[in-house]
Parts: sequence; C-alpha cells; structure tokens
Amino acid sequence: MQIYIMRHGQAFTSGTSDALRGLTSQGKLEANVMAKWIADKQIPLDEIIVSPFIRAQETAKELSDNLGKNILLTTLDFITPSGSVQHMHDYIDGVCATNKVNHLLIVSHMPLVSYLLADLTIDGNSPIFQTAAIAHIDYDIKRMKGQLVSLISPNDLS
Repeated sequence: MQIYIMRHGQAFTSGTSDALRGLTSQGKLEANVMAKWIADKQIPLDEIIVSPFIRAQETAKELSDNLGKNILLTTLDFITPSGSVQHMHDYIDGVCATNKVNHLLIVSHMPLVSYLLADLTIDGNSPIFQTAAIAHIDYDIKRMKGQLVSLISPNDLS
C-alpha cells in the first residue's frame, strides 16, 4: 500500500476557533501545486481521509477538484491536531487493508502528521511538515510499518 500524509495548506492564524480557520489564498495555491504534483506523478489515489477542521477540508477539496477524479473523501474526527495516531494506524491496518485501498492520502495537521509518519515507518523519524507538504510511505500492511520514500513540499517544486 502507498500512503501519502499531507499537512493542510497555509491557514489564517486568527479570527475564529481553531477548527474553523480556513485556507489563505497562499494555502489554496499550495494545495493546487501539490495536486499538480500528484497528477504529474500519476498517483492513482483511491481515497482521501481528511480531518474535520475547515483548513484540511478545503485542502482536500482543492486536491480533488484539481485532480478531476471521483476520489472517495472520508472525514475522520480523530485526525485533528491533537488526534490519535494509534486510532489512525489501526484504521489503516484494519479498514484500508480490508477495503483493498492501494493509494491512500491523509490530510491532517501538525503535530499529528509528524507523529503519524513516525508511527507508520520503520525509521520512526518525525520531521516537521511545511504547509501542504506530502510524505510518501511504501507501507507493508503485513508488517504494519513502511519505508519513507519522500517528503516534498510546494517550496521544493517552485
């Protein structure tokens, strides 16, 4: 299974509660840049799992709109900034393996994306994600661990 973990695009820093902060125009641009990267790499996403927070929802929408495919969008309430890494790992190993998801994208927040990357990989490194950065993991469902293939951000593509 190929797992892609993405931090949402740049969001407004104030004005509303954390869950209601939306993307800035820069954040939308970042999401579009990463959608182009996904399309250029011809990554056949089966599903996008997304946090319920507005900035993650808007990032996932920008991705799916720009990819022009009918990709399943699933919102999970336990992948917020302080969400449960263990619940997400269990979800991947249970639901995704059972449903034969081959290419999964998770759109969430720091610090969860960093901790999730560490939990899912053999090396266990937890790098800081720039906004809209995507980590690619070649995941072995039997071992329940994988190898980090790449971590790329919109800045790397400009």
